[in-house]
Amino acid sequence: MPKPTLTTESGAPVADNQNSATAGAGGPLLLQDQHLLEKLARFNRERIPERVVHARGSGAHGHFEVTDDVTGFTRAGFLSEVGKRTEVFARFSTVADSLGGADAVRDPRGFALKFYTEEGNYDLVGNNTPVFFIKDPLKFPDFIHSQKRDPFTGSQEPDNVWDFWAHSPEATHQVTWLMGDRGIPASYRHMNGYGSHTYQWTNAEGEAFFVKYHFRTDQGIRCLSNEQAAEQVGRDADSHQRDLLQAIERGMHPSWTLYVQVMPAAEAADYRFNPFDLTKVWPHADVPLRKVGRLVLNRNPENVFAEVEQAAFSPNNFVPGIGPSPDKMLQGRLFAYADAHRYRLGVNHTQLAVNAPRATTAHNYGRDGLMAVDAGGRFAKNYEPNSYGGPVETGRALSAPLPVSGHTGTHAAPSHSKDDDFFQAGELYRLMSEEERERLVATIAGGLSQVTREDVIERNLAHFRAADPDYGKRVEAAVQRLRDS
Repeated sequence: MPKPTLTTESGAPVADNQNSATAGAGGPLLLQDQHLLEKLARFNRERIPERVVHARGSGAHGHFEVTDDVTGFTRAGFLSEVGKRTEVFARFSTVADSLGGADAVRDPRGFALKFYTEEGNYDLVGNNTPVFFIKDPLKFPDFIHSQKRDPFTGSQEPDNVWDFWAHSPEATHQVTWLMGDRGIPASYRHMNGYGSHTYQWTNAEGEAFFVKYHFRTDQGIRCLSNEQAAEQVGRDADSHQRDLLQAIERGMHPSWTLYVQVMPAAEAADYRFNPFDLTKVWPHADVPLRKVGRLVLNRNPENVFAEVEQAAFSPNNFVPGIGPSPDKMLQGRLFAYADAHRYRLGVNHTQLAVNAPRATTAHNYGRDGLMAVDAGGRFAKNYEPNSYGGPVETGRALSAPLPVSGHTGTHAAPSHSKDDDFFQAGELYRLMSEEERERLVATIAGGLSQVTREDVIERNLAHFRAADPDYGKRVEAAVQRLRDS
């Protein structure tokens, strides 16, 4: 079969792809060599700005199948009947490190899903932990700055990491998760995924429910110790990427079973702690898990850059029957994610193949801008309302309205009877076996002992003591041993 002709990006055939045009055999290059200039210019632009967080990622295609009836809680079309399948793209990632970072490190993992539903794309962004370090988006840039490489040393600095946590008592729960045995997943296939935030579901009758998503791995939880992770990073920095790719290529399609916790909206106001606080979990004894369906990943991307690096997930991409809650962190992310993609990929990033709707077609009045692929037809109008048959609104809200009251201004979270920052961290610590506690304490002490300021160390120790006296006592002793050695 004959090979196709090499062309420039405008389609002109290329006569010579081995030699640049010059002024004579040994002369300087010519500015008129369009092929050379095009190749160099494209090469200079092959890398878009990496994500500020979640830069190092892997992805795969698959589907979600409904296995249990949840129509009593949501009118979302892709959840409307048992057996219904929806195409999905998933992206997994580390959080703090850069695009060139290693996979097997102690860091939360991003767990982002794009459901290509017949009512538009639904994006669910979460992590492999059900909680997070902070509860207000105003603190998010500061938190990430404390975890990133220091501007002077060029390395992640324990002084910065632990100083931020010292001033953020609400981080104690997530720190306990991160420093525990589940802090380094063995692979993306062997970890759970959580929506983490609280979302709102609305049923056909207009009744509102608040929900949390739990994707439980069907492969079982597997994690690495500090020593195993160090060995893994030295042997293969791309271990998680390679594992996911090869598993799917071998036909070992990873899967997760989705469960949700469902809280009637009327119960939220009187719950014993703020149910919209991202640093806390809903105990299963209070709000049991309900099975929904199964996520299966069965196809690798053909091009990692086009499909993984350019994949854009925005939690404000809702579908009818699903909407936001008053979760402050979620509210901040409704703006921040989409804005980050407009910066990284351009205002028309939703027209890229991985981000465009598949089970329906987008109809709107967005025009022009960088990389405008869908510019509209000859007589298409880019304003609304118009008299020429353009798309019109449905008049029906995606989700139930959220009641609000009070004065504008900055406010602390609404008061609940059990709203301290430490009790769930203590409960998590007491759930651990003795061996798990020993490893948790050793990991925390390994980082905290490197902090140079005594007051920062003491602030963190106070948080662990508040969670559980034994927790704080053991961390203090371990830190002291390391500092004395």
